[in-house]
Amino acid sequence: MHRRRGFTLLEVLVATLIMGIAVTGLLSALRTSLRNAARVSETDRAASLARRQMDELLATRFLPKGSPFGGLFPPEVTGGVPAGWQARVAPMESGVMPGQMPPIGSRMMERIQLEIWWGENQSRRTLNIEAYRGARVTDADLPFFQVGGFANGGQP
Repeated sequence: MHRRRGFTLLEVLVATLIMGIAVTGLLSALRTSLRNAARVSETDRAASLARRQMDELLATRFLPKGSPFGGLFPPEVTGGVPAGWQARVAPMESGVMPGQMPPIGSRMMERIQLEIWWGENQSRRTLNIEAYRGARVTDADLPFFQVGGFANGGQP
């Protein structure tokens, strides 16, 4: 009997099916990896924007206290993704006992809370950071130091 060389039709079909399943799995994994990489780059961009904005806030001597304020980032620094920020500054602590009013001009700590947001509607994501800085007590700070002023997160 003479034996033929080569593959049967059934062997070729099974091999093609196995290759198709493997390629589908690889493409799915590649798509997931690319999506995760895009998500990481967005988070990295947001962290960079947060550092930059926090540095700017820390360097600005007089900021509105007690009420939120914010702005939008230009599209050229966000890669075209809508993004913005909102900050809140409040006196945090002074050298006097709780319930006592600190003298004007005495040292205190201010807390700066910053939220960076990016994306639109349902896909909007946020990143929150805080920083503290030394400052001097002014007339505008005194309501924050009234009894119970810090019990509400620094709100007068």
